[in-house]
Amino acid sequence: DFFLTSHMPLKLMYITNQPDVAKIAENYKVDRIFIDLETIGKSDRQANYNSVKSNHSFIDISKIRKTLSSSELLVRINQMHDKTKLEIDEAVHRGADIIMLPMYRSAEEANFFVDLVNGRAKTILLLETIDAEKDLEKTLSSSGADEIHIGLNDLHIEYKLSFMFQLLANGKVDEICEKIKPYNIMYGFGGIAGLDRGILPGRYIIAEHYRLGSTMAILSRSFCDAKIIKNLDKIEAIFSNDIPQIRKYEEFLVKAPHEFFEKNRKETIEIIEKVITNISSLQNH
Repeated sequence: DFFLTSHMPLKLMYITNQPDVAKIAENYKVDRIFIDLETIGKSDRQANYNSVKSNHSFIDISKIRKTLSSSELLVRINQMHDKTKLEIDEAVHRGADIIMLPMYRSAEEANFFVDLVNGRAKTILLLETIDAEKDLEKTLSSSGADEIHIGLNDLHIEYKLSFMFQLLANGKVDEICEKIKPYNIMYGFGGIAGLDRGILPGRYIIAEHYRLGSTMAILSRSFCDAKIIKNLDKIEAIFSNDIPQIRKYEEFLVKAPHEFFEKNRKETIEIIEKVITNISSLQNH
């Protein structure tokens, strides 16, 4: 009773605008280096959340482009606004392989974004609003976007939940993945830490990716926060240790039986529920 034998290894994405860090990530086969230009509305939305707020610039795209030889360069622009076309044109001009649109709310917005990119780069929609979720099937059948990523951070804020992985525990991520599956489009969700690090260790989440047919994940700050860890040798030690561990675990997952995934799903929910209990007891004190 083998499960997802056709699953390809996860496309791992890492957010950095530091060329030397990007090079380390590429050397350890991180698939995508992620430049994050999103600033509009972000600090208001995530004011009380410990989330990543990048200060990347267009110049960083050019710097990272020069550094990379095999990893793809992904650029997240701002949500739709009057300068979206300029942002896309500039990102393309500086060598973006993939452009990501955050905080979109409708199939119309998604279609407009894909039309603006016009085949000059791959397009990825960041589904992180309830409106976008409601309009998902229409978006999938009409937009022509190459990929879709479920942004658990902003989506859990819109749902007024206390922990982003609650969306995994309450079945919401399953529901969204089920809607995407028939459209044969690559999809992913959330971020992962190292296999045995993070409040929800990476191994649980990675197995959930395999169970759900997801093929993309962001390496989160709890994987390696290069803003805090300044020492390149330490950063390299994390990548050289943790990426091969993740890849080895994936080799196991490809052959794992159905029962393994069912057990992992239940354990994941238990861990998430404990985290939520801890958060609410802290909030009540």
